[in-house]
Amino acid sequence: MFGNLFEEEEKEGFSSTSSGGRVAKGGDEPPPPRGRSTLCGIKNQGGTCYLNSLLQTLLFTPEFRGELFSLGADELGCLEDKDKPGAKVRVIPLELQRLFASLLLADQQSASTADLTDSFGWNSSEGTNQHDVQELNRILFCALEHSLVGTTGSTFIHQLYHGTIVNSIACKECGNVSQRQEDFLDLTVCVCGVSSLEEALWNMFVEEELFEGNNLYRCGQCDRLVTAAKSAKLKKLPPFMTMSLLRFSFDYAKCERYKETGRYVFPLNINLRPFCEETDGEDSDYSYELFSVIIHKGGCYGGHYHVYIRDIDQLGQWEPPEEECKIKTQKVKDEVKQMCEPTLQEDDPLSVISAIITQEPSKSVLLDQLGQKIMDKISSSWCKKFRKHYGPIGKFLQSHNDVFMLVSNGTRVALKANPPSPVTETPSPAEQTTDSEPSTPADPGAAEEPEPDLKPEPEQKQGSHWFDLNDSAVTSIMESDIEKQFQGKESAYMLFYRKTQLQRPSEALKNPEYKVPLNLIKMAQEENIRVQKMREEFEASNNTVELHLHLAPSYRLENGALQPIGKEQSASAPLSFDRRKTVGDLRLAIYQMQELWEGDMALTVARSLPAGLHLYTTLIDDSVSLYSAGICTNSDLFVWNGREVCGAAVLTGAEWEPVLLNVVRPFLEDCVQEKADEMECEEGRESLENGGPGLKREARGFAGAATLGEVREALGEPQESLLCQEHKGGKRGEQGAGEGGGASGWRVFPPDDMHRTLKELSLKDGDALLVLEPQSFDSSVFTRNGDVVTVTTPSDCRWLQVEFRPHGGVGEEGDKEEERRKIKVPASGNMLLCEVKQRAIEELQIEEQTSGAQHCLRQVDCTGKLLPPVCEELSVRDAGVRLMTTLTLSPGNAPKASQLFLHFSVGTAPSAGFEKDILVEKSCTVKECLKAMLDDVGLDGTCWHLRRLDWCEEVGEPIMDEDAPLTELKINNGETLIVTEGQLPPKGFLKLSVWLYLDPRNNSSDFTVPHPPLCAGNTAELRSAGQVEISDEATLEDLKTQVLTLPALQDVCVPITAFMRVWQLECQRLARILRGQQLTLKKLKLTSGMDLCVQPLLQEEDLGPKDVMLNVKMGVPGERCFYPTEELVWDAARDSSPRSLRTCLAAHYGLSPDSLLLAKHQPDQHTWEEMSTWNQQASKKKKKRKAESLLGAPFHLKDGDTVGIKNLLIDNNRNFLTLEDERGQQRLREQAEQCRKGGPAADSDGVGPQKKAGPNKARKPEVALSINVGVFR
Repeated sequence: MFGNLFEEEEKEGFSSTSSGGRVAKGGDEPPPPRGRSTLCGIKNQGGTCYLNSLLQTLLFTPEFRGELFSLGADELGCLEDKDKPGAKVRVIPLELQRLFASLLLADQQSASTADLTDSFGWNSSEGTNQHDVQELNRILFCALEHSLVGTTGSTFIHQLYHGTIVNSIACKECGNVSQRQEDFLDLTVCVCGVSSLEEALWNMFVEEELFEGNNLYRCGQCDRLVTAAKSAKLKKLPPFMTMSLLRFSFDYAKCERYKETGRYVFPLNINLRPFCEETDGEDSDYSYELFSVIIHKGGCYGGHYHVYIRDIDQLGQWEPPEEECKIKTQKVKDEVKQMCEPTLQEDDPLSVISAIITQEPSKSVLLDQLGQKIMDKISSSWCKKFRKHYGPIGKFLQSHNDVFMLVSNGTRVALKANPPSPVTETPSPAEQTTDSEPSTPADPGAAEEPEPDLKPEPEQKQGSHWFDLNDSAVTSIMESDIEKQFQGKESAYMLFYRKTQLQRPSEALKNPEYKVPLNLIKMAQEENIRVQKMREEFEASNNTVELHLHLAPSYRLENGALQPIGKEQSASAPLSFDRRKTVGDLRLAIYQMQELWEGDMALTVARSLPAGLHLYTTLIDDSVSLYSAGICTNSDLFVWNGREVCGAAVLTGAEWEPVLLNVVRPFLEDCVQEKADEMECEEGRESLENGGPGLKREARGFAGAATLGEVREALGEPQESLLCQEHKGGKRGEQGAGEGGGASGWRVFPPDDMHRTLKELSLKDGDALLVLEPQSFDSSVFTRNGDVVTVTTPSDCRWLQVEFRPHGGVGEEGDKEEERRKIKVPASGNMLLCEVKQRAIEELQIEEQTSGAQHCLRQVDCTGKLLPPVCEELSVRDAGVRLMTTLTLSPGNAPKASQLFLHFSVGTAPSAGFEKDILVEKSCTVKECLKAMLDDVGLDGTCWHLRRLDWCEEVGEPIMDEDAPLTELKINNGETLIVTEGQLPPKGFLKLSVWLYLDPRNNSSDFTVPHPPLCAGNTAELRSAGQVEISDEATLEDLKTQVLTLPALQDVCVPITAFMRVWQLECQRLARILRGQQLTLKKLKLTSGMDLCVQPLLQEEDLGPKDVMLNVKMGVPGERCFYPTEELVWDAARDSSPRSLRTCLAAHYGLSPDSLLLAKHQPDQHTWEEMSTWNQQASKKKKKRKAESLLGAPFHLKDGDTVGIKNLLIDNNRNFLTLEDERGQQRLREQAEQCRKGGPAADSDGVGPQKKAGPNKARKPEVALSINVGVFR
């Protein structure tokens, strides 16, 4: 009812009902039409389900509705005048009239109560507050009575709903009777301790209360305290009797509210004669029949209201629920199956599909269910059985349109020779309201074809049809469904009875316009016209696809793909078209657009690829809609004659998809001049780097099915030419020259590859293909070694660009453009970087400006961040610097070959640009490095240590070995270290957090904690016991001894350590039991920071390495529950099969192993996995079958798992699911539904990690419900 625990809908506008997954292109989505019930729901404003339930009850009270509609504008005023000064407009009844008219006449799934709640004076937050429906009933009636003062309807609330009770006190001594009458709007009846409504009424109006003993009554006639009897009777019965059930009570012991969920029976018809003062009338004067039940689902602090209502005037279309239909038609289905099932040929898809359709009572099958029905029929899927020879199932149906036809707007398939009969199954609501394919207006036959009618149900008595109105949803229910609301968290809360003598005129039946004012009828009709227009516009807009037409005269075939002839203008023409129309309609529209088109016209689906436009599937069947053909918005269609483009034949299909390759050729002759031109501009330099030194690149497209030899021929190269692929698989050390000195490696394709296609060679878009003629190896640029060709940088392409940044930063405000100067320095792979720096300093004349300050060369990464300085003692190649790249000349010292350049920060992880830099020797120790860093920042003392950054760039673990050299610890150049205050913890010591878990069954002391089941899948409410520091060389027994010294465990009685079990926790879950008293913590793989849980035991325990501690529980015969859980230690060392476990359990319970059925509980999914003996598939090479082990897949039994047991000798129920499991599964489904809707999942009880014990989250403060009414007296 509040928050997003239950369904939320929009406050204004139309409801957010899905429209089959389509997204509106513009504007608001119109409201969906009414469902199959033809009744209208009410939108929930966030927490107004209580209001919706009461309003629907009043709407389906025909007498209330008629009295409200009888009030005209002369008495109520006009809503248009409500803002005029001095105008007395009775807004609440007017808005209620409009809402009722909309609910009766407007063609929409749900109506909004926003205008009505605005007339109440409620603000936006009031729509999300929780309120009681009984409280609203009284306040709304009071507001209506005040609003109708001075009108002819001022008393109709009192006449319809108000009754009178007479309270009597009779003196037992003088017989004097004192009476007092009181008016009532509804009767509040007790639920606690009462089993039915009649019993509660009997206690109220038949049983007498005696005043005796210490509780005497003062009689006015006797003038003294006397014994007396108090009683109450119904004096005046209203036409409509409202019963409010006291479901919510207060527990004075716990000081909290709670909800009564016990069984409480109420009749469909009740006679109130025994409870009345006067009993002389006829039975019809006292007889009432139930017509509305408001139901509350949830607890006393939150929940959801919906209402069961009987349709008195038969305004809705009642249909039996689907479950009832299935039961009634099952026998008919079986008979039809036997009569109509043809001879089935499982290898013929035509026979299989025809047989499936024939067996359906509706003579049609939903398209999205056809695949599953084929699987059920022949025990094999379409893809596995028929797809290879017949293609997709949709294409198969289209190709056999002489046998099959689509009906129900294309959602079902039927046989043309045997169309759907009028007697069909009831279609699902989703099938009627939201079709997967839009309606096709181009098919006139579909519009004339009558919809399948339901088989008429036996006529029930007048007004006996019931509906469940749950906010926007309205569904039919059976009268027997009311009994389900007698008890539980979802149970009846308010009952509305009407006198049986109230009869409705015949003209009111099935007539929603009965007594509705003409102005409201006209208003509803205008609204329906407006909404219908919106739907048509929305449907047209939502079904309009934007197509891109590519006309053949604008294209030519080049490089294996279609290329536009004119580069300056677009070769495609946009076209907006309705996807519900057919391919033939589209072809005709294109003919009309292209008046000069001659000859045949083929429409082929195309797609733009890096190589150009490629064609795929040609649309052949003109009768298929664009939707069925798979044409969606932004699809590309190529318009041509289906054979050639500009005289060239075009190959279509995915196998001929073109691949765009970068064809690389040498251009040694023009290298010098082109390089000189490229050095003048940045773009030319980028082109050079991409193409490689001495190479030029050209993008060419080739068909993917073309062989490498055909590619060579298309390039015009002789057969002696070599084709090479860029070598990417070598290690860095193998290509040292290439990486650092401007050389690159290429792999020569062997002769056998000339007959393989580009796709077989795994060549893809963007791959480079080097073409070399034999004379290319005469130059010094290309050298061949086996199947590897090396391209060496020409001498004129060897340079490095040096950029001077006086402040050393990147992008700093102080670096003005005139201060950041650049110079090109001639360089080679063998040139030392110190020479490069010296030449740059001389060219830039830096020494004069910086007066001898030290500078270093630093590379820059792709983000502009400065990398560590390069070692100037190394050559360009050895330092890994690529030629024709940029180095930055920054202030600072360059590291030597024996030094490391490190960043460091004091205290916390550094921000970008704020860390300090230092040079240290690679051979120095961690302690020496720390001292150098402290000296650099002016700190002293011995209470400091170094830490590294973790992968999250946060302060990580300390560097424990201070005497180890930096190289042994793999501290690399440019790494960041953190100087942290504090002493290093001792070596080999672990810091472990200890939690305490006490089993209340094993401990009688007052020191108790909540007891969750010991299951690895469940979380435990644990109590923190503190922390221990212990050496990793200590044994498990030493750990237990030290844990017992913690102050929090002083009250725990453990004679020796063998009476204590230690669990390892993972995410507050019991993961595994630590075993082996004499094993060290290091061997147990414990690390610092782990959480452990200790559990006291009643007996000694020494588990072996293969012992498994299980929680076992025996099922109660004939019940859906289990006996209390017991712990069982199973020795799985010799045999871990299901038979071994069954034998162990049989010995434990004294039963026969063959009579036991076992299952493992999956607490996260609330399911049980049966442990029956299964057969593992044996390897073909190894004839010996693998042993069945419960410790492996699929069960993975481990410590703490729960195993359920059924004794089949006395229990025939093989289902392990309990009621708690079903509730847990329901919670999981609700959470999944909430996640699907985009809201946070509601918390589930006992599912997932439980929060630590503490105060509950503060609830929303309760706000008093009120309705503001104007003064009309």
